Amino acid sequence: MGDRKQSGNEEFQAFVIGRWPRLMRTAFLLTGEQHAAEDLAQTTLEQVYVAWNRVAAADEPEAYVRRVMINTHSRKYRKKLREFLAPRGEDPGLAHEIADTGDRIAQADDRHTLLKALAELPPRQREAVVLRYWEDLTESQTAQAMGCSIGAVKSNAAKGIAKLRAIPGLAETVTYGGRK
Repeated sequence: MGDRKQSGNEEFQAFVIGRWPRLMRTAFLLTGEQHAAEDLAQTTLEQVYVAWNRVAAADEPEAYVRRVMINTHSRKYRKKLREFLAPRGEDPGLAHEIADTGDRIAQADDRHTLLKALAELPPRQREAVVLRYWEDLTESQTAQAMGCSIGAVKSNAAKGIAKLRAIPGLAETVTYGGRK
């Protein structure tokens, strides 16, 4: 039994190390603050660790973890934290979220404007946009993560993208379905 537990711990550790940057990016885009994102990611991983045998046995462990994160955010952070994506003041000790080199958001000319606009979206629209376009999930994967229908994902994502496109200077950086 000790060997199996050790093996599970090693699997979990490898999972966390391999997925940490992506988990943090998703958490940051959902919460809007670096510290809140770290709390969300850590809370999610605490829950996942307790159920690691079930998570590891799932067809898509990353999707399972993403769903736990969305549920945790919905329950805890959405109501308790004031969400904003642009820090009010420049804190030299604050670690800013850094996009992957292949990430579309890294290609935006005005990252600050894009993050501020994202913060202004209603929570469900923000979730749909983040999961569909930044995490590059399919509609069915996004629906599963959000716990809603594919139609709700399509509606929330379309409304969110439309709001982002309506902001001057963002129209050329916001794409829908791979098209401008």
